[in-house]
Amino acid sequence: MNIGNISLLNAIVLVVLGLWGYFGSETPSATALIPVVFGGILLLCNPGVRSKNKAIAHIAVLVTLLILLGLAMPLKGAIGRGDTMAILRVVVMLATTAWALYAFIQSFIAVRKQKAAEVTPAADDHSTE
Repeated sequence: MNIGNISLLNAIVLVVLGLWGYFGSETPSATALIPVVFGGILLLCNPGVRSKNKAIAHIAVLVTLLILLGLAMPLKGAIGRGDTMAILRVVVMLATTAWALYAFIQSFIAVRKQKAAEVTPAADDHSTE
């Protein structure tokens, strides 16, 4: 799976599970919509991520990191309440977000290696003259 697909999947999971958490609650809180907002931002970034726009990819990875960090408190709260469905929703969001962050990092490393490989032969050609 490429980074565009992984990021898209993460965005969809955040939106769907965030909406489920909000509308499925007996006492909905606006904070349940935070993953929906961040998922929406990732959806807006997705075309840029797919076209390998460096700036948009960096925005998407920053948003993904913020989501990963931000989901710690909802998990703590769900565990404290003993709410199994909330725990499951947050764990799934954490898992897809961690996977997306890992994929972004791997993608950035691959691009850097590719650029280094393109520069190295040219440098070798000049050193033999």
